[in-house]
Amino acid sequence: MSQPELLKKVITVLENNGIPYMLTGSVVSSLYGEPRASHDIDFIVAINQKNISKLIEAFPENLFYLNKESIKEAIETEGMFNIIDINEGDKVDFWMLTHTPFDISRFSRKRKEKFLDMYMFVQSPEDAILSKLKWSKDAGGSSKQFNDALRVFEMQVKTLDRAYLKEWAERLDVLELYTAIRDKSGGGK
Repeated sequence: MSQPELLKKVITVLENNGIPYMLTGSVVSSLYGEPRASHDIDFIVAINQKNISKLIEAFPENLFYLNKESIKEAIETEGMFNIIDINEGDKVDFWMLTHTPFDISRFSRKRKEKFLDMYMFVQSPEDAILSKLKWSKDAGGSSKQFNDALRVFEMQVKTLDRAYLKEWAERLDVLELYTAIRDKSGGGK
């Protein structure tokens, strides 16, 4: 199964089972910024115990790796689990929606966008930038994450909510990185 087909399958399964989700990560930064290849697809999801069997049924073990215990642990710890397409090796990472203020904020700001000929919930451009800056900082200065944030900023500069970006850059302790992408892009203020 190709990565776009896998993405469509996951979204269909989540929506058909009423599982709240938001696409995030490199797929979203490619949507809003500069496309780049990635072997994983990232989602933030609000899954509970009753959803586990639905996921197991939707992703049969002869085609996918999906560990039931990993899902249970992710729910309990607000962690993550993944699904791997056994034939292609593509991976879908499911990050549990946490109770942190940033997760609550960005999940509430998700929007429905058309991508790959279907509508799906994705995080906002501002939250894509902030997430990438946080990942860059947490990874010790990842240039890949920083450049993703920069490209989204450059492509979306005219419509970005600057007050929101500045507030959350301060709260997430990435204001220096935010200032750097703003200055590097020529985006002023």
